[in-house]
Amino acid sequence: MEVLKISSKSNPNSVAGAIAGLVKENNYAEMQAIGAGALNQAVKAIAIARGFVAPSGVDLVCVPAFAEVQVEGEERTGIKLIIEARK
Repeated sequence: MEVLKISSKSNPNSVAGAIAGLVKENNYAEMQAIGAGALNQAVKAIAIARGFVAPSGVDLVCVPAFAEVQVEGEERTGIKLIIEARK
């Protein structure tokens, strides 16, 4: 499964399209964000994606979790967002 890595410069509309595609294909998507700006863009993308899939009767559920991530050889704590389709 592909993990969408979100930064503070990520376009929420583009990320939302990727989320909608993964959810339609797998009923599941996973994102990873490090920092407040990245998390902000990720949450916006989830809200937009919810609007994309809602007309087909699908609701999105988001489960947040902590994740340890290697960034340039350094251990960082990030947020992992698991998005699941609920019908």
